[in-house]
Amino acid sequence: MKRLALTTLILALALAPAAAQGINLGNFPVGSWLDANYDAVWEFSTGNIRILSPAGDVLFDFGAAGVQDFKVGAGSDGPFITFACEAAGRTYKITKPLTKSSAILEIRRPNLADYKVEMPKK
Repeated sequence: MKRLALTTLILALALAPAAAQGINLGNFPVGSWLDANYDAVWEFSTGNIRILSPAGDVLFDFGAAGVQDFKVGAGSDGPFITFACEAAGRTYKITKPLTKSSAILEIRRPNLADYKVEMPKK
């Protein structure tokens, strides 16, 4: 019985960092951008990323679904974030060009072509 309890505790502690990884946009700009191809609004707030309908209904909540490998960085094109979402089965990169108000969304999808779109600021 003690071994089972110890094994359960070790497993819980090992999985805690993966489950606890949150969304911290750091210096990435907050706001909303429209993916016109899917009529979806990507909303970036200080602690979450959500996909909304134009009416404001939540279509997908990355904070609730959980993200992995979340990174904030800066490149020659401007600040960017990258992350994976196991629930969605995709990896994402969003870049905010320095000279434009739009954002570039890139999605890697298994068994489908990669997706890239320039999203105007909403």
